[in-house]
Amino acid sequence: MLATTSTIFDELSARFPDTLRPDTETRDGVPTFWVEPSSIKPVLSHLKNGISRPYPLLYDLFAIDERVRADRGLQSGLGEYTLVYHLLSFERNEDLRLKVALMGESPEADTISDLWPAANWYEREAWDLLGVTFRGHPNLRRLLMPNTWVGHPLRKDHPARATEIAPFQLPDEKLAREQEAMEFRPEEWGLKRGTEEFDYLFLNLGPHHPGTHGLLRIILQLDGEEIMDAIPDIGYHHRGAEKMGERQTWHTFIPYTDRIDYLSGVMNNLPYLLAVETLAGITVPPRAQMIRVMMSEFFRIASHLVWYGTFAQDLGALSPTFFMFNDRERILSVVEAICGGRMHPSWFRIGGVAHDLPRGWEKMVQDFIDYFPPRLRDYDNSLMKNRIFKKRTIGVGAYTAKEAIEWGVTGPGLRACGFDWDLRKKRPYCGFENFEFDVPLAAAGDCYARAQVRIEEMRQSLRIIGQCMRNMPEGHIKSDHPLTTPPRKDRTMHDIETLIDHFLNVSWGPIIPRGEAFSGIEGSKGAYGYFLISDGNTMSYRTRIRTPSFPHMQMLPLLGRGVTVSDLLAILGSMDYVLADVDR
Repeated sequence: MLATTSTIFDELSARFPDTLRPDTETRDGVPTFWVEPSSIKPVLSHLKNGISRPYPLLYDLFAIDERVRADRGLQSGLGEYTLVYHLLSFERNEDLRLKVALMGESPEADTISDLWPAANWYEREAWDLLGVTFRGHPNLRRLLMPNTWVGHPLRKDHPARATEIAPFQLPDEKLAREQEAMEFRPEEWGLKRGTEEFDYLFLNLGPHHPGTHGLLRIILQLDGEEIMDAIPDIGYHHRGAEKMGERQTWHTFIPYTDRIDYLSGVMNNLPYLLAVETLAGITVPPRAQMIRVMMSEFFRIASHLVWYGTFAQDLGALSPTFFMFNDRERILSVVEAICGGRMHPSWFRIGGVAHDLPRGWEKMVQDFIDYFPPRLRDYDNSLMKNRIFKKRTIGVGAYTAKEAIEWGVTGPGLRACGFDWDLRKKRPYCGFENFEFDVPLAAAGDCYARAQVRIEEMRQSLRIIGQCMRNMPEGHIKSDHPLTTPPRKDRTMHDIETLIDHFLNVSWGPIIPRGEAFSGIEGSKGAYGYFLISDGNTMSYRTRIRTPSFPHMQMLPLLGRGVTVSDLLAILGSMDYVLADVDR
């Protein structure tokens, strides 16, 4: 249930008169207001600490280059750049979006990293990719791009394709500069090299290390075995996913979404398509919605199995990896039979799904429902009750629900602190209000608690899949809306208008009406979301991808201080991140 614009507007206007004005471009029902640049920090502070039923979670923070928008003249007061602050109130079950218009080649705003620690990386990202300077930021430097990068890639005047720039060359002189730029200088991060008695050891964990599960570099400040500080160095997987979303047509960007969390398959398609469908006013048929739910829950289990096996491997247990990957293969076989692909089927479409369920799908699904519960019981006995596993995880990497909210943690990591928040229950989408399932919770907030939540989530996903199988409705698997891609072919050979719609939507792609919309879902690792802007064209003007792993990884220094390197690997494994999800 989202707030009504008038309610929160009245609350804020009483405290900050003549400071806010409503935004009329949104299509998602989220209250959105323009705020004067000088007032944004007091307004945010009031929303977090001063208002009744506050907005404690900084859900997202990003910037928009407005300079070449086709509908620019239709919006009064639009600046050259826009800063967007997306907040969440759990007590109200409401989102709130605040916008600030900025001007000039080097736009500036005040930092809010002293209000929310999670804002640190979001502000660094906005500076790195769009050139917005945040006054008072403790360490405003490149985050995703190399330190030697010239320009800000998400600006509209920055090249979008390799063919638009000169071929890359790396002569010896440039190689030396690049290597020097990668050198870690503790003073730049406010760290000391040692004390009067001894020097600290600075150790690179990664970027090539099996415990980082991809290219991630963590610079450790060590006092013997104890970690004094940990600095994550991300960006090695950065592919410019948001830039791609602004150059691909609405439908050809769907396969790119599969690669954001590359373990969650079609679940990645869902928040993007929900945002597009919100913009276009497309209603998805019940059968297509239930198919989407079923396939997304299959991928939730598949993703959790990869986490479970690799987490056990990080702690020294190798055999579970093979057992759990074998179970994942069974899921991917079902996915392949239904979607035609395995890891990245790119199977959901604007308005529905690519094609109907094949003959015999019920038996495949039932076979897995019968097969999987005994396997989970075996894993509980061999791992969750294992003394070594428990010693390595209980009490390690613990944080409270308050700390989790301050750092922007969502999903199993938040529920492991006893905080009951699952978007499938709180804000049902795709018909989730019609399903019976429980939201698993734990209390300790440590590595073991995060494991307990994810394991129980697999059982609940199995319940949802079983209900999909038993209650699958008849009907169409695609909307009859003219902007659906590809549109239904019922009338394609009967009237020229439908034939033209089909031809244009498949080739050029649909022209989505002007507006802005956000849609979020409960993904396997937390809250995923897409914020899209259409200026009435065949492609998105701004594609913002909100991923859970990005704020989760930012929390690593808090969890790493005071533990050993082996404990840090347990903490990393329990986070269940994907680096393509962090870097985009």
